[in-house]
Amino acid sequence: MIAFIENDVSITFSVRVIPRSPKAEIVGEYDGALKIKLKSPPVDGAANDELIRFLSKLLAVPKANIEIISGETSRSKRIRVLGITLSQISPILQVKI
Repeated sequence: MIAFIENDVSITFSVRVIPRSPKAEIVGEYDGALKIKLKSPPVDGAANDELIRFLSKLLAVPKANIEIISGETSRSKRIRVLGITLSQISPILQVKI
Protein backbone atom coordinates (compact mmCIF):
# COMPACT_ATOMS: atom_id res chain seq x y z
CA MET A 1 0.00 0.00 0.00
CA ILE A 2 1.29 3.45 -0.90
CA ALA A 3 1.78 5.71 2.11
CA PHE A 4 0.40 9.21 1.60
CA ILE A 5 1.08 11.88 4.20
CA GLU A 6 -1.44 14.72 4.18
CA ASN A 7 -1.16 18.03 5.97
CA ASP A 8 -3.10 21.27 5.62
CA VAL A 9 -1.58 22.30 2.29
CA SER A 10 0.09 19.27 0.66
CA ILE A 11 0.36 15.55 0.06
CA THR A 12 3.70 13.73 0.30
CA PHE A 13 4.35 10.27 -1.13
CA SER A 14 7.09 8.08 -2.55
CA VAL A 15 7.61 7.17 -6.18
CA ARG A 16 9.83 4.60 -7.85
CA VAL A 17 10.89 5.78 -11.31
CA ILE A 18 11.78 3.52 -14.22
CA PRO A 19 13.54 5.66 -16.86
CA ARG A 20 13.94 4.90 -20.58
CA SER A 21 10.54 3.24 -20.94
CA PRO A 22 8.46 3.26 -24.15
CA LYS A 23 5.91 5.64 -22.59
CA ALA A 24 5.19 7.55 -19.39
CA GLU A 25 2.63 5.78 -17.23
CA ILE A 26 1.78 4.58 -13.74
CA VAL A 27 2.40 0.85 -13.53
CA GLY A 28 1.48 0.06 -9.93
CA GLU A 29 3.21 -0.06 -6.59
CA TYR A 30 6.76 -0.93 -5.59
CA ASP A 31 7.67 -1.36 -1.93
CA GLY A 32 5.18 1.27 -0.71
CA ALA A 33 5.87 3.69 -3.56
CA LEU A 34 3.95 4.64 -6.68
CA LYS A 35 5.79 3.00 -9.60
CA ILE A 36 6.04 5.27 -12.65
CA LYS A 37 7.64 4.58 -16.02
CA LEU A 38 9.19 7.56 -17.83
CA LYS A 39 10.53 7.94 -21.37
CA SER A 40 13.43 10.22 -20.44
CA PRO A 41 16.86 8.92 -19.45
CA PRO A 42 18.23 9.74 -15.98
CA VAL A 43 20.70 12.26 -17.44
CA ASP A 44 21.00 15.95 -16.49
CA GLY A 45 17.69 15.88 -14.60
CA ALA A 46 15.64 14.91 -17.68
CA ALA A 47 13.75 12.14 -15.87
CA ASN A 48 13.02 14.44 -12.90
CA ASP A 49 11.68 17.12 -15.25
CA GLU A 50 9.49 14.57 -17.02
CA LEU A 51 8.23 13.21 -13.69
CA ILE A 52 7.14 16.70 -12.61
CA ARG A 53 5.46 17.38 -15.98
CA PHE A 54 3.73 13.96 -15.89
CA LEU A 55 2.39 14.40 -12.35
CA SER A 56 1.37 18.00 -13.06
CA LYS A 57 -0.74 16.95 -16.03
CA LEU A 58 -2.15 13.87 -14.30
CA LEU A 59 -3.13 15.70 -11.09
CA ALA A 60 -4.14 18.95 -12.84
CA VAL A 61 -1.91 21.12 -10.67
CA PRO A 62 0.77 23.61 -11.78
CA LYS A 63 4.31 22.26 -12.12
CA ALA A 64 5.36 24.78 -9.48
CA ASN A 65 3.15 22.88 -6.97
CA ILE A 66 5.19 19.66 -7.37
CA GLU A 67 8.53 19.26 -5.65
CA ILE A 68 11.01 16.40 -5.40
CA ILE A 69 11.96 16.66 -1.74
CA SER A 70 14.45 13.78 -1.72
CA GLY A 71 16.03 11.31 -4.11
CA GLU A 72 16.81 13.61 -7.04
CA THR A 73 19.61 11.30 -8.21
CA SER A 74 17.88 8.06 -7.21
CA ARG A 75 15.09 5.98 -8.71
CA SER A 76 13.30 6.22 -5.35
CA LYS A 77 12.00 9.73 -4.67
CA ARG A 78 9.77 11.60 -2.21
CA ILE A 79 7.29 13.96 -3.85
CA ARG A 80 5.33 16.83 -2.33
CA VAL A 81 2.25 18.14 -4.13
CA LEU A 82 0.71 21.41 -2.97
CA GLY A 83 -2.93 22.33 -3.45
CA ILE A 84 -4.46 18.86 -3.54
CA THR A 85 -6.12 16.68 -0.91
CA LEU A 86 -5.94 12.97 -0.27
CA SER A 87 -9.55 12.54 -1.36
CA GLN A 88 -8.70 14.22 -4.69
CA ILE A 89 -5.47 12.33 -5.37
CA SER A 90 -6.68 8.79 -4.59
CA PRO A 91 -9.18 8.39 -7.46
CA ILE A 92 -6.77 10.00 -9.94
CA LEU A 93 -3.95 7.62 -9.07
CA GLN A 94 -6.42 4.75 -8.56
CA VAL A 95 -4.76 3.59 -5.39
CA LYS A 96 -6.02 2.28 -2.10
CA ILE A 97 -5.29 4.45 0.90
